[in-house]
Amino acid sequence: MSQQAVLPQRAPNASGSTMYKILFIIGLCHLLNDAIQAVVPAMFPILEKSMGLSYTQLGIIAFSLNMVSSVMQPIVGFVTDKRPMPFALPIGLSFTLVGILGLGFASSFGLIVLSVLFIGLGSAVFHPEGSRVAYMAAGNRRGLAQSIYQVGGNTGQALAPLITALILVPLGQIGASWFTVVAALAVILLVYIANWYNQRLVVSPDRIKKNKSSVENKKGLTKEVKNTLVLILLLIFARTWYTSGITNFYTFYAIKEYSLAIKQSQLFLFAFLVSGAVGTFFGGPLSDRFGKKTIISFSMLATVPFSIIIPYSPPTLAFIFLIITGFILMTSFSVTVVYAQELVPGKIGTMSGLTVGLAFGMGAIGSVGLGYIADWIGLQSMIKWLGVLPLLGLIAFLLPSDKKVWEWNKQH
Repeated sequence: MSQQAVLPQRAPNASGSTMYKILFIIGLCHLLNDAIQAVVPAMFPILEKSMGLSYTQLGIIAFSLNMVSSVMQPIVGFVTDKRPMPFALPIGLSFTLVGILGLGFASSFGLIVLSVLFIGLGSAVFHPEGSRVAYMAAGNRRGLAQSIYQVGGNTGQALAPLITALILVPLGQIGASWFTVVAALAVILLVYIANWYNQRLVVSPDRIKKNKSSVENKKGLTKEVKNTLVLILLLIFARTWYTSGITNFYTFYAIKEYSLAIKQSQLFLFAFLVSGAVGTFFGGPLSDRFGKKTIISFSMLATVPFSIIIPYSPPTLAFIFLIITGFILMTSFSVTVVYAQELVPGKIGTMSGLTVGLAFGMGAIGSVGLGYIADWIGLQSMIKWLGVLPLLGLIAFLLPSDKKVWEWNKQH
């Protein structure tokens, strides 16, 4: 998910040079954080086999992880809009460390859920403040800075199938505990980042007061803006339910439908995630060229032919179509956040937390809902009906044009 949208119009370091060292470190921490979070769905085939969990229980685990991020991210963003908290970064990753350690040794379904709650809490704290660090270190290269930061997160998410194939399949559930080393490394790096971040705040405290004032003086949202936000959230709902279904359940479908081993099925998921990461990266520049509304509409509707045909395709074609679907669908991820930011300028953390956090939340609800549907009508039938979801992208045509949004901002 692209964080370009969370940037205000002026970077705090605009007059200085770009802090590449800080950007690469926070990008690496983003990779480590998202790789740890990706361990949870990557463990689903392992837990289903070792603990005999149902699809509904697996959905509840995903719900627990994602809903904490969904609820907490906008709250963290709102609070840190008013008062940035540098040392929340290493503290948040410490919660993640506790969670991943617990996941490796959990002996019951309840302990697994408790462990992933800790992981979700750490992630919720990291994302808004991590994005703010990238903003502060950007200098006059804001787009590049956010790209460096976001590539780390995308890469971490895409590592999930490899984590399953190379670590969790050979070692089983205990393999998750290995990632405490990853979490510890992230905590150490974030202590360094937090010290730098704190020094920047000491150097320019006036800017924080200015940002706080701009947020507090913002007028209420107009009816048009509220209606448009609802449309954006519906589009996020459709996109995230589809990606949640593929991420959490397609490997089971591939194992049953194509008689694949767990390792082989992970390659399908890896292809989908990597192409999605590439699509996320290119979505922003494409929207700059062709318009945000155009890219949002295209990403949803151009996905439909491929998403519908995937369940009926032989393995090789399904693999190719998953790559195409992941790329096209995820071009809108960063663009929806940018669009929402331009709808409500001045509330950087709050709006990014709402749109990005909501994506986690929609995925959480989708995980439970789709897991229940899979138990009810069968996994194969659920995957087939899943392909129809991107049709909800038709509502993108109801969005006001980029020019209209700009005019609203001028009037406001």
